[in-house]
Amino acid sequence: MSTISSAKLSPILKSLPADMELVLKVIPMPADCNANGDIFGGWVMAQVDLAGSVIPARYAKGRQATVAVNEFVFKQPVRLGDILSFYSSLVRVGRTSITVKVEVFAERFKAQGEYIKVTEATLTYVAIDENGRPRAIEQDAAA
Repeated sequence: MSTISSAKLSPILKSLPADMELVLKVIPMPADCNANGDIFGGWVMAQVDLAGSVIPARYAKGRQATVAVNEFVFKQPVRLGDILSFYSSLVRVGRTSITVKVEVFAERFKAQGEYIKVTEATLTYVAIDENGRPRAIEQDAAA
């Protein structure tokens, strides 16, 4: 049985990131729990994918698809009753793809006003045409 060393634990924060955009806020429900009483990692991954797609949508200006999960790190468990805040920032815009970083912070039910980073991920989305093939992103597109 392994344990997480305290050096790897996320510090408790008094504020959320000011240099990233809040793209999603959600509270997991009992149906989202695993047998240990924590929230399923897969549920968190699905929410990260939704949150990650917000900024790329401004550039794709049409259909887009997740093409890669470049990195995904679970730093702390997500617990029932946590208020999750998903923050995102643009990493790169390519010819057909957009890469973003997503950081997830939990405000614990019994520790309102304090936040802990529970997950961070880097994802890449690709703009696609009506046939599902990659298409070029307009270089003067949005943010």
